[in-house]
Amino acid sequence: MPAQQKSPVYVLGVGMTKFIKPRGLVDYTELGFEAGVKALLDAQINYDDVDQGVACYCYGDSTCGQRVFYQFGMTKIPVYNVNNNCSTGSTGLAMARTFVASGAANCVMVVGFEKMMAGSLQSFWNDRENPIGTTVNMMVETRGFEPAPGAAQMFGNAGREYIEKYGAKPEDFAEIARVNHAHSPKNPYSQFQQVYTLDQIMQAPKIFDPLTKLQCCPTSDGGAAAILVSQAFLDARPHLKAHAVEVAGQCLATDAPSLFSRSSIDLMGYEMTQHAVKTAMGEAGITPKDVQVVELHDCFSANEMVAIDALGLSEKGKAHELVRRGDITYGGKYIINPSGGLISKGHPLGATGIAQCAELVWHLRGWANNRAAPNTKYCLQHNLGLGGAVVVTVYRRADGKTAPEVDSATVGKQNGLGYNPAVEAKGFTKEQATAVRSKTASSDWALSDTQEKILQAQL
Repeated sequence: MPAQQKSPVYVLGVGMTKFIKPRGLVDYTELGFEAGVKALLDAQINYDDVDQGVACYCYGDSTCGQRVFYQFGMTKIPVYNVNNNCSTGSTGLAMARTFVASGAANCVMVVGFEKMMAGSLQSFWNDRENPIGTTVNMMVETRGFEPAPGAAQMFGNAGREYIEKYGAKPEDFAEIARVNHAHSPKNPYSQFQQVYTLDQIMQAPKIFDPLTKLQCCPTSDGGAAAILVSQAFLDARPHLKAHAVEVAGQCLATDAPSLFSRSSIDLMGYEMTQHAVKTAMGEAGITPKDVQVVELHDCFSANEMVAIDALGLSEKGKAHELVRRGDITYGGKYIINPSGGLISKGHPLGATGIAQCAELVWHLRGWANNRAAPNTKYCLQHNLGLGGAVVVTVYRRADGKTAPEVDSATVGKQNGLGYNPAVEAKGFTKEQATAVRSKTASSDWALSDTQEKILQAQL
């Protein structure tokens, strides 16, 4: 059994960039800096308050994290570079929580960023064993291999097995995508802002049955950041307690031997998700029925179906019935992926988990006033990477209350941004950026022209 967390940990600040189609228009330095400045402003702290830094990315050379963090200041703090496939961002959050809960730090800044190549995910290393090679080999042995993107085949096969075993239909998977695309226009950071009918999703180009193009997440460029702090750090800033969101339960888990049981569902990390949610909810002292809002790793609609089941949001084998009843959207049992999810919001790998965190923090603060769930008290986050790792997190307000309803004008007066970041994807001024950079160890050479590029792009 994992050791109990010794002390509470809170998310005090979050920030993110818009998620955009990879066109080579922005560099990772800009993505990380923009997200980080917004998170520092949101937390109403200066970079000098940060004890440790965690950088999250999958594609990039070693020490990209230092290149990003040095733009805020060269304060000699530890900076960790994290890569855990698609769960990279949440892995960084889990590391930060461990540092704070153990007493190793009072304030940790986590920044996730990704500058991706267009098209489906590819391996860059062809002269060595692929880390998911055994997973691919099991898929080939049990289901064969077709001329389609590998990830779509793996998750698509899980969807096929769900159809075969439990009676789901292709329309059920399409409905998941329809809901996520319907949610997306209310999130100003989402890559896609278009609503689609069920028929449009069903008639979109087939990628791998039952998945059509509109049921698959895109590649994206984007950044997100979060500030995690201790009880002592928060107590020293009592005016921010209503602003803080507690990490009430969390588990980073890896695969069990069932991964290779010859089941396509198990091959996508079903058991590690089950273990992670049981552990995280156990720590938080809740059950699935206590949750109102969920950010779930819907890289493909098939994975959302399987994850609903694995997370215990439905009875085993009945996730498609939850979908059919409308219990994954407004007016139903849960609101799943109010951000639009990976399918519509986008999926810049290193930023994804932190962006999920930001969305749920905004809901618990009452800031997501254009897409709020009534009486939100607990939020659940699920972020999965093949290879494998999954992070499941339960969030609640620091005061334990349900989320209030806060209008955007009030939000703009309460935070360091001057606007409501949950409903407006705006930037910051030069003065605001200067205010959060280190007062004692800033380097204009390290910042280079990053800030100028961001400010120019805002015009």
